[in-house]
Amino acid sequence: MRTGSFAKLCRVRVIAGELRGRHLKAPAGEGTRPMLDRVRESLFATLQPWIEGAFVLDLFAGSGALGIEALSRGARRVRFVERSAQALVCLAHNVTEFDLDDVVEVVRGDALASTSWSERPFDIVFLDSPYPLLGELRTRRALFQALDGLVRAHLAPEGVLVFHAPYRVVMAGEFARDLVVRERVYGSNSLWYVQRDAAAQAPAEPASGEAEPR
Repeated sequence: MRTGSFAKLCRVRVIAGELRGRHLKAPAGEGTRPMLDRVRESLFATLQPWIEGAFVLDLFAGSGALGIEALSRGARRVRFVERSAQALVCLAHNVTEFDLDDVVEVVRGDALASTSWSERPFDIVFLDSPYPLLGELRTRRALFQALDGLVRAHLAPEGVLVFHAPYRVVMAGEFARDLVVRERVYGSNSLWYVQRDAAAQAPAEPASGEAEPR
């Protein structure tokens, strides 16, 4: 597929908030596969304590589905980091289509490089990396090193980083022992909530009728 082409797209919708029901353009393919609606719905239900007025960092942003969902629900500002030209075309289209230019920053760069993150502490960080990065030792180590640096130096004191991975591919022992780590599982998806402070607000419990974690 040519860079900038919309020939092959998957449709992603905003689930709740101001932009509820609007559809985003998202490139098809494993490298930028969007999180399933039911997983996003459960994720944002658990993030209710953080969303209102939040500064959000969306890494491996793809179409921007997570960051735009956060804005729709009341987040203040989102910084998107993505390096795929194809995904960036979709992301730029979505930002303009939803009139979000004043509340977002789009960075074309390496999501695991600290130079892409900015110095501002974030209330929420989404780390939705391509699954192949977990398949090689070198890239897996780089991913966990970046995660550790994000939580320690770029997360607000009571903020939360959410790391999306396939179920049973990531183990709790891979995170630094002094970090607060909680896993919630939805089907074949694991959502890892990582925080610095044990006294910080924990993710909210899913409401009745939502997908229950294992």
